[in-house]
Order: sequence, then structure tokens, then C-alpha cells
Amino acid sequence: MDSVRIDKFLWAVRLYKTRSEATDACNGNKVRVNSSVAKPSKAVKIGDFVEVHKGPAVLSYKVLQLSENRMGAQLVPDYAEDLTPESEREKFHAPRETIVLRRDKGTGRPTKKDRRELDALMEMLD
Repeated sequence: MDSVRIDKFLWAVRLYKTRSEATDACNGNKVRVNSSVAKPSKAVKIGDFVEVHKGPAVLSYKVLQLSENRMGAQLVPDYAEDLTPESEREKFHAPRETIVLRRDKGTGRPTKKDRRELDALMEMLD
């Protein structure tokens, strides 16, 4: 086996739970192979570098071996070397600020003034 489809490889090394999730990530331009955007049918070879945008982080891997079959988590390091910097991994555990705006029932749609106040609040948080 000289090459494997990227969606199959991402599923096999357990980066995505299903192959359809891996395909959707490729179609959404969240996967790069050797710094170029990869479609689901892109072939990966041994030695290729794969970048996956998952949530706020960018995960980086080097392909060591090829597989079309899903494997146990203990075997993944034999197939893909994790090159992700620690700073990217910390993004997964960073606290997320969520703002919940509540309006009283029956007050209707927000006015222009309400919208401006909301925009000002959002700018202060950025």
C-alpha cells in the first residue's frame, strides 16, 4: 500500500470518531496535507505532514505508517507522530467565557439602542 485517502487515515488514527466526520472536516478546509488544503480523496504517503484544525487548536502529525483500518488507541503512535506544540494543546483546556443575555418575556425585539449596547459589550470583551 503506497497511499491512503486522508479521510480514512484520520478516522483510522482516531482523530475523528466517524469517517463521515473526517470527510466533513476535509470538505470544510480544516485539514491540510503538507501545507495544502486536502479534500477527502487526497492521498497521504509515509512522511507527509498533516494539520487538523479542531476547535481552537491546530493539531500537527507526521505519517509514520499507513492504515485503512481503525486501530486501538495504543497503536496510534506507531502510525502518526504527534508534533503538536504544547501551546496548541493548552487551547483545549483554556476557559471559555460565555455570556448569556436574558430578556424578559414579552418585551419584544431588541431596539437599535439595545443592539448598540450589545455591540459595545462585545467589543469590550475582545
